[in-house]
Amino acid sequence: MRYLKYFLVIFLLVSCKTVQETSQQAIAPPPPPQPEKLTLQEIRQIQGGMWIPSLLEGVNEKEMQLLGSKMSAKDIYDVNNSSLKDAIAHFGGGCTSEIISPNGLLLTNHHCGYGSIQSHSTVEHDYLKDGFWAKSYADELPNESLSVTFIKRIDDVTEAVFVGVEDSMDEAEKMKIINQNINKIGKEVQKEEWQDSFIRAFYHGNQYFQFVTETFKDVRLVGAPPSSIGKFGADTDNWMWPRHTGDFSMFRVYADANNRPAEYSKDNVPYKPNHYLPISLDGVEEDDFTLVFGFPGRTNEYLPAVGVDQIVNKLNPAKIEIRENALKIVDEFMRKDPAIKIKYASKFASIANYWKKWIGENQGIHHTKAIDKKKELEKEFSKIVAEKDLVGYKSLLSDFERLYKEIDDVALARDYWIEVAYRNVELLNITFSAYQLEQAFARGGEQAFEQRRTGTLGSYEGKFKDYSAVVDKPVFEKLVSLYAEKAPKDYIPENMKGVDFSKLTNEIYAKSKLTSFEGTKELLSGSAEEVMKKLNNDAAYKFGKELHSMFYNTIEPKYQQLNLELNAVQKVYMKALMELFPNKRFPPDANSTLRANYGLVQGYEPKDGVYYTTSTYLDGVMEKYVPGDYEFDVPQKLQDLYKAKNYGQYGENGKMPVNFLSTNHMTGGNSGSPVVDGEGNLIGLAFDTTWEGTMSDLYFDAEIVRSIMVDLRYVLFIVDKYAGATHLVDEMKLVHPKAK
Repeated sequence: MRYLKYFLVIFLLVSCKTVQETSQQAIAPPPPPQPEKLTLQEIRQIQGGMWIPSLLEGVNEKEMQLLGSKMSAKDIYDVNNSSLKDAIAHFGGGCTSEIISPNGLLLTNHHCGYGSIQSHSTVEHDYLKDGFWAKSYADELPNESLSVTFIKRIDDVTEAVFVGVEDSMDEAEKMKIINQNINKIGKEVQKEEWQDSFIRAFYHGNQYFQFVTETFKDVRLVGAPPSSIGKFGADTDNWMWPRHTGDFSMFRVYADANNRPAEYSKDNVPYKPNHYLPISLDGVEEDDFTLVFGFPGRTNEYLPAVGVDQIVNKLNPAKIEIRENALKIVDEFMRKDPAIKIKYASKFASIANYWKKWIGENQGIHHTKAIDKKKELEKEFSKIVAEKDLVGYKSLLSDFERLYKEIDDVALARDYWIEVAYRNVELLNITFSAYQLEQAFARGGEQAFEQRRTGTLGSYEGKFKDYSAVVDKPVFEKLVSLYAEKAPKDYIPENMKGVDFSKLTNEIYAKSKLTSFEGTKELLSGSAEEVMKKLNNDAAYKFGKELHSMFYNTIEPKYQQLNLELNAVQKVYMKALMELFPNKRFPPDANSTLRANYGLVQGYEPKDGVYYTTSTYLDGVMEKYVPGDYEFDVPQKLQDLYKAKNYGQYGENGKMPVNFLSTNHMTGGNSGSPVVDGEGNLIGLAFDTTWEGTMSDLYFDAEIVRSIMVDLRYVLFIVDKYAGATHLVDEMKLVHPKAK
C-alpha cells in the first residue's frame, strides 16, 4: 500500500491476495425493486452486501425501509446537507470510528486503539492493564502518525477513467492508459486546498469512483477501559459467540481555529463535526433494523470455485501453520515477562486475529458447501453461454482452471515469503527494509540512498521500540526451517537448502548488528558505498538478502504476470455474471472505501440442536471469570458493580447488556463501525464476526453469518459507572427513540 511500481508488494501484503482491477465496461443495471412485503427467504436475500452510500436511492432505500428503517437515502449520504456519513471516519487507515459528540469525541474499538494505548504504556503506567481516562482536554494524549479521514463526496468517474481504452489492447496497455487517466482526474478534481482525493475500482474494474476526503492528523487518546474489559476473552473468545467484550476506546479529533485539518499543535481545538450520532438508551430486540456504516477492507465474493478451493485447501493451511508456530513461541514469553507482554501485545493480537480467522473461514466454506455451490452456478453459467452462443464468455471457466493451476506454486511460495520473511520473523523484516535501501542505491545512486536512509532509520526506531531478539530468535529458527521444508522447492534460495537451522540461528543472532537499534544505526552510518559493504558483511543481512532476492527476482514477477492474466479473466467474468443473471444481487466487493450495510438483530443456529440468542449480559462475564487469568480476569470494581446491580439507566430488567448479534455483513476494516437503528441513533459498536461466518469474505450465507456488536449501553455503563468519566457522557446526546 505504501509503494507502487517496484514496491507494489507492500500493498499486496496488507490486503493478502488482492486483485488489480481493469475494464472498460459499465456495470449491469440493479435488480428490480422488492415487493411491499417480504417472505423469510426474501429477507435473507436482501441481507448482506456492502453498498456504495452515494447510490442507495432506489432499490437499497426500499429494502432498508422494508426491514424497518425510517431513514431516507439522503439521511445516510448527502453532499449538501448534514448526514450520517459526516460522522463516520476511517480510523488509522485500518478501522472505522464515529463522532459521538459536538466536540469531536470519537468512538472506535479497543483493539483499533490498541497500538496508541500501548504506545503510552509503561510498566509503571500500564494503560493496557489499568485503562486510561483523561479528566480534561489538557489530559488527552496526542498520537504521532494517527489520523482519521472523513469522506466529503463520492463521484462516479468511470467514463473518464476509460477514455482511450480499447478492447483490442492487452491488459498492460489498458492499465497504463487507465492509470494516466486516474492521475489526470485526480489533478483536475474540484476540492478545497485542505482536502485530498483518491480513486478506487469497483466490480473488478467495471466501475470507478472518486472520493474527496478530509484527513485530521491531531487525534488524541481520551479513554480506554482496561484490557480485562476491552479485550475480555482475548484470543480464546476471538471470533466466538457468546461474547462478553467491552471492545471500545475513545479519542478526540482536533482541528485548527477554522475547524480544518491540521498537524498536532497545542493551539488546536476540538473538531466541530457536521453531524454526530445520538445514542439510543432503548437497546435492541430481535428483528430490529441495523445499519453498519464503515470502511470494510477486502472481500472476494466473485472468485470462481477453483480460486476459492486454492485459498481454502492450499494457501490458508500453510499460513495457519506458520502463524500457529509463531504464536506459540511468543505466547510463552509474554506469559513469563510483563515487559515483553507490553511490547508484543499489539503484534500478538494482530497475528492471532487472522490466524483464527483463516481457520474459521475454512470451516465455514466447508460447512456451507460454498465451493460446490459456486460450481453449480458455473454449470448454470456455462449452460446459458452455450444456449446463447456467447463466444466472448465461452473460455472464461477453462481459463480460470488453467491460470489457477499455473499460479498455484508461486502463490504458495509468495505466501511463505510474506508470512515468514515479512510478517512473523522480525529480523527478516528488518533485513527487508535494508534490502530496499540497497535497491534504492542501485537504482538512484547516492541521492536516492540518502532519501531512503532517513525514512528507514525512522521506521527502525519504531520497530526496535517493541523488539526483543530473545523472543525473535526461536521464531526465526522455527519458521525458517518450516519455510525450507514446505515451500515449493523451485522457490527456495540456495542458502536454505541442507542447512542446520539451529546452528545458523545461533550464528546470525550472535553476530548480526541488525538485532539492535544501536547496531543498526552503526551499520547504516557512512557513505552509501560504506553502508553497502557493511550490510553485505552482516550475517543476518546476507541470509535475508537471498530470500528477498528470490522473492523480487523470481516469485513476484511470475506471480504478478499470472495475476494480471487472472484479473483480466475475472473482470470479464464479473461483467458476464451481472449480464447473464440480471435478477441476482451483486453488491461490490469491499475495497477499504465507505460502505453501508443493513440487516437485523437475530440469533442463529450454527449446527444441529444449537441455537444462539441475540444478546449477552454481564452475568456471562462473571461466569467466565478466572482470577488472575490474562484473558478472563475481571476488575474488582466491575465485580462490585455487578454484585450491587448498580447499572444506572443503562441496565435492562435488572441485567446489564454487553454484546448482541446482527445479520450485517462485515469484514476487517469494519472494526469500530457504528451500528445505528432505523432512525440513525447509535445502538452498537461493531467489533467481530462469529467464527462460522468468517467465510463471508469469500461467500456470504445469511443463515449463519453474524456480526458481533458491543451494546452501547455497556459502553456508557463502563464510562459512567466504572470509570466515573461522567463528563464524557455529558457531551453525548442520549435518546429514547422507542418511547415515541
